[in-house]
Amino acid sequence: MANMKQQIKRYKNDNKKRLINNSYKSALKTAIKNVKAEVEAGNKEAAIAAYNVAASKLDASVSKGIHHKNYASRQKSKLAKLVNSIA
Repeated sequence: MANMKQQIKRYKNDNKKRLINNSYKSALKTAIKNVKAEVEAGNKEAAIAAYNVAASKLDASVSKGIHHKNYASRQKSKLAKLVNSIA
């Protein structure tokens, strides 16, 4: 742990932000898993709804600076291919 007052504050704030970022990442991973589960079950409407939730979470993570825009674009493309693969 740091000794200077400003570094102690920085340490506390970094820990808070890390926990918040981890919760966003966890929610995003869950949303992606929900899309994959609906595709495996063959529910097209539910898969589309889950995809919309996952896409909005990806966009939110980019706007918050948690993920890079290329990562979000790649994930959305991959999930869209999955959803469109349902006959």
